[in-house]
Amino acid sequence: MTEALIHQAAGKSNDSTEASSTPENAQLAPAEVEAAVYAIADRSRYAARSMARANRAWKDKGLRAIGAALLQGKAQILAANAKDVQAGRANGTSAALLDRLTLNDARIEALAGALENLAGLPDPVGNVVRGQTLPNGLRLRQVNVPMGVVAAIYEARPNVTVDIAGLALKSGNAVILRGGTAAAATNEALIRVLRDALASVGLPADAVQTVDQFGREGANVLMRARGRVDVLIPRGGRDLIQTVVTNSSVPVIETGEGNVHIFIDESASEDMAVEILLNAKTQRPSVCNTVETLLVHSGSTVLPAVAAALRKAGVTLHADERVRAALPASVESVPATDEDWATEYMDLDLAVGMVDSLDEAVQHIRKWSTGHTEAIITNDLANAERFISEIDSAAVIVNASTRFTDGGELGLGAEVGISTQKLHARGPMGLTELTTTKWIVQGEGQIRS
Repeated sequence: MTEALIHQAAGKSNDSTEASSTPENAQLAPAEVEAAVYAIADRSRYAARSMARANRAWKDKGLRAIGAALLQGKAQILAANAKDVQAGRANGTSAALLDRLTLNDARIEALAGALENLAGLPDPVGNVVRGQTLPNGLRLRQVNVPMGVVAAIYEARPNVTVDIAGLALKSGNAVILRGGTAAAATNEALIRVLRDALASVGLPADAVQTVDQFGREGANVLMRARGRVDVLIPRGGRDLIQTVVTNSSVPVIETGEGNVHIFIDESASEDMAVEILLNAKTQRPSVCNTVETLLVHSGSTVLPAVAAALRKAGVTLHADERVRAALPASVESVPATDEDWATEYMDLDLAVGMVDSLDEAVQHIRKWSTGHTEAIITNDLANAERFISEIDSAAVIVNASTRFTDGGELGLGAEVGISTQKLHARGPMGLTELTTTKWIVQGEGQIRS
């Protein structure tokens, strides 16, 4: 498609009702879906060129316009979300997924606040990673530049629609979103707000687009759009992530499920252990940085207090035989199985095991971890240092809640997801992780000998 045709298509697409799911879209033949999704991707590439040229002030103005529009359109967004939540309940959606799906006044205000924080962060584009002047006089710089077109496939998480769009825009990219059927009405309302807000400040509305209207086949085409889409980020459960990783010809940054561990060693204080475990398990159990397995040193004395506090908070303890034998009769538990050690509950359930050493704890974590986040509670500096060096996960935490593995909490403004792979990006992915680099070489007529 020529640039003129892309521009013409982009002009037509500024109608924010385009994202609506229609019977016509649902009945399109596969070849027609492919052509439509590729056209969206081509418009995104055109919009990405404008975003790459936008300076920080302009991009920040767009972010603040989106934040204000979210607050102004709160009633419409919540009405759309109520439809999705009602449909989710009728379809038997789990409590954990319903929690992720649900928006309320506080969560919309938090999204707007995150955009304001994002606007206050430095622009990564143009940042000099390294540079030097060679003996022949050539001046070299390696600088951060936008990826181009970033696509995201996720499920039942309307907050991700805003988070990813905000990060992509600040880092000078265009974004294509596939938010899934469960949040279709909410995402349609959000994307309308995003596009209208961008257009209101002179940024291209096509910097934010969706393929939700084309259902699962739209997602399949997006995975095949190599050359049109620069990077694809899946965010969701194991099945979704593995489907994208396995089937995508577009380069993928893999985010992982969170089978998160906390190890309490024998030196840990009771008050700290209780407070951290309650926060890590019960503050918001449906998210990926919630603790799912607790390992307790056999020499620790804090287990009864920790277990009692968790049970009082409504947590079901899936405990091994040694833990069950050590618990007071008043603290109920159910027997743990190997399946429990492998499970990301995303609910008020916790696997609890007893170990005799730091080595045994590390061995257990290496066997069952998904590489997301692991934490140790300890007053022993040597144990803390060993845990840091021997645990190979995206985030390792000492004496704090695992809930801090989050882009906003770590000062990144927000996050696209938490990468558990080791190439390009690892851990919470913020602005810099949505850029790549290019080399700028400046000379005065030098030639290679």
